[in-house]
Amino acid sequence: MAVTAIIAGLVLLVWSADKFVDGAAATAKHLGMPALLIGMVIIGFGTSAPELAVSAMAASDGNPGLALGNAYGSNITNIALIVGLTALIAPIAVHSQVLRKELPLLFVLSLIAGSQLIDGELSRLDGWILLAVFGVVMGWSIFQGIRGKDDVLVGETEEELAAHPMPLRTAILWLIAGLALLLVSSRILVWGAVTVAQSLGISDLIIGLTVVAVGTSLPELAAALASVKKNEHDLILGNILGSGIFNTLAVVGLAATIHPLAVDMEVLYRDWSVMTALTALLFLMGYGLIRPKGRINRLEGGILLASYVGYTAYLVSTVLR
Repeated sequence: MAVTAIIAGLVLLVWSADKFVDGAAATAKHLGMPALLIGMVIIGFGTSAPELAVSAMAASDGNPGLALGNAYGSNITNIALIVGLTALIAPIAVHSQVLRKELPLLFVLSLIAGSQLIDGELSRLDGWILLAVFGVVMGWSIFQGIRGKDDVLVGETEEELAAHPMPLRTAILWLIAGLALLLVSSRILVWGAVTVAQSLGISDLIIGLTVVAVGTSLPELAAALASVKKNEHDLILGNILGSGIFNTLAVVGLAATIHPLAVDMEVLYRDWSVMTALTALLFLMGYGLIRPKGRINRLEGGILLASYVGYTAYLVSTVLR
């Protein structure tokens, strides 16, 4: 039953998050919200809604390992597995703005998150600090988007809204139903993951870093593969880095404010270190670690994918030992 709960919870979680985003975006359009803000705030939040719901539910249940494992494991999965797999299919263009802003920002935010883990606890104050930083980052991003008149994002959002037209009543229905199902599915998933971990005698941290992290990263994987199909490679890193910022700040911050999290030192020495090292590696690849500059080629994609396989294999070996 627990394994079935994990599978069913993941499927329902991803589906309900998609419906929640469709309903929220359509409702915002009916209320006259600009397409730029819909794209940056609602759709941007929506792709990380699974991580947010699962970590919040895990924290409220007193499972800090699952809450942190889900957030940091999703970042590792996004960079190493999704970017690596996508680059193997087709090289990914890295724009100068990503190299100047998003990648350094995610690296700095990772350092801030790591500094909070040193004392072995994420307190409510730590959580509020992360949420405050997230608010500043989101506010600055929205200001930059409005000032820069991001026509590309506006066009993509309008296309997305045109592809899912719905009356206001239907939009509100999906908004409410999607949110309710998101909460229910995250509850089912957390119960299944904790039950499996306890039955097998392994930590919920490992379950969060592997099964749950991959499952909650499915929206990012779907978005990346869709971008490859449409030959819109510049969207891939934007989605991945935006999700990474959201996970590092909002997901962990909300979980800590709900319930202070006890942090094993292995989270700092192993998982946080891998996450931060992968962010730095992605930055170096964008700058031409293996030529050419401004492009993540297939060889670099293979390196990222191999890193994910090696990291996961190490986690499995710790369980077997």
